[in-house]
Amino acid sequence: MTNSIREIPLSESFLIIGSNTTENHPVIGSMIKNEVINKGKKLVVVDPRKIELARYADIFLQIKAGTNIAILNGFAHVLIKEDLYDKEFVQNRCEGFEEMAKALEKYTPEFVANICGIDDPFKIVEAARLFAASKPMALYYCMGITQFKSGTNGVKSCANLQMLLGNIGILGGGVNPLRGQNNVQGACDMGALPNVYTGYQSVSIDDNREKFIKMWGSEFELSKNPGLTVVESLNGVLTGDVKAIYIMGENPVISDPDQSHVIEALKQLDFLVVQDIVMTETAALADVVLPACAFLEKEGTVTNTERRVQLMKKIVTPPGEVKEDWRIIMEIANIMGANWDYKSAEDIFEEIRQLTPSYGGITYKRLEKELIQWPCPRENHPGTQILHKDRFSRGLGLFSVVEFTPPAEDVDPQYPMVLTTGRILQHFHTGTMTRNSKILDEICHEAFIEIHPNDASNYNISNGEEISISTRRGSVRVKAKITDRVKPGIIFMPFHFAEAAANKLTHDAMDPYCSIPELKICACKIEKVNAIGGLSE
Repeated sequence: MTNSIREIPLSESFLIIGSNTTENHPVIGSMIKNEVINKGKKLVVVDPRKIELARYADIFLQIKAGTNIAILNGFAHVLIKEDLYDKEFVQNRCEGFEEMAKALEKYTPEFVANICGIDDPFKIVEAARLFAASKPMALYYCMGITQFKSGTNGVKSCANLQMLLGNIGILGGGVNPLRGQNNVQGACDMGALPNVYTGYQSVSIDDNREKFIKMWGSEFELSKNPGLTVVESLNGVLTGDVKAIYIMGENPVISDPDQSHVIEALKQLDFLVVQDIVMTETAALADVVLPACAFLEKEGTVTNTERRVQLMKKIVTPPGEVKEDWRIIMEIANIMGANWDYKSAEDIFEEIRQLTPSYGGITYKRLEKELIQWPCPRENHPGTQILHKDRFSRGLGLFSVVEFTPPAEDVDPQYPMVLTTGRILQHFHTGTMTRNSKILDEICHEAFIEIHPNDASNYNISNGEEISISTRRGSVRVKAKITDRVKPGIIFMPFHFAEAAANKLTHDAMDPYCSIPELKICACKIEKVNAIGGLSE
């Protein structure tokens, strides 16, 4: 997030796009809802589903799945055409405006409404006018923006809109991605990406590599070439380029696209190691399973969605042979010939500080009593609540020319409906932890699909009836939930349930810039299941 959670009361309006905030980030969602309901703040919601926040929105735009860029370009078009954008901010702090403005000329409300499936084009105009009149506006998005083959461009479109409005670098504004899992921000900060070291320092820059070699020892040979993403690694197994994989705290059998492809790849490996707190569907395929500590059984730091670094203390003694993740890795490394001698998580954090400028001023001692957000380059630095306050990291903010491109897979006579996937309030990610909670699993213990009443009628489907949903990659059986939360032609399915895995159906078309798979949309068909378990025509 460019801004901070505590700034929500300082926003005059909110744009929620690609985020089911109240279910997936309920604390932030409840704060936004409070501002709207009790303080009269303005709210625009853009989503293929009638999420809870849509009930409270001044304007709700129920778009076709995969058309985020078109609607964002439509907002920007109106702001420019009606001269509602922040000219001073654009002139003084940005570049590339003229090129972007020219590209946006064709994104008229009528043109955009046709792409997005919006009945009333004037709603796009109303939303843009609301943003301009109710500043600062905070934009929040999640994986409903990023999990497309055009995800990177979706993020650029969000940035374009907020720069046009001058909502960058000010209290209550910002481009605010809501991260998908606990400490996923911290994992990325620590280099859990194939092209960067800690603090997003590129592996291709010689000075970065030399800095890490100096710290770690000259015997380390660090490549300047980026590594592979998860999807690329699994593809590499099937081509023979990847022989072994070490998986920590991840369950790709359930979380990754095209489940059959994932399982085939994992089974073909020469050696698979899984390090986790429970026996997951992925761990069941492993040659070796290493028992790791749960969060209450270990010390260390986590970094949340607003870049706040937080110190975690151990309050429970780990059982049996369970060990901290870092200690397992160190012991394996030393068996392989390394000479690591870390005594604690703090030792490792001190090394991180020395190698990572954005974490340089953060210490355990400070974290005991301070709330610190990176970048924090020095120990006397207070941390950074708002990014890009006076200048962008590149100097001037760059407006990007972003064209709408359709999803990788379109509907056709064989697969005439659209499947989109997501999460629900009761369960988290692959259900590894929440489905082990008796209370949570009792509230929602099985998979389902949301289907519009018109589609249910066309297929003669009753509420609660088991149906088959199929794509080009597989088929699962789930119960139907008839609701107008989805548009006709759209099916929504949560992905938490291994016994009816949504990602058995999704495909692995990837964003060309960051290799994120298009988990949010694919073509599908539905069929009734008869009483004896076969399919009816």
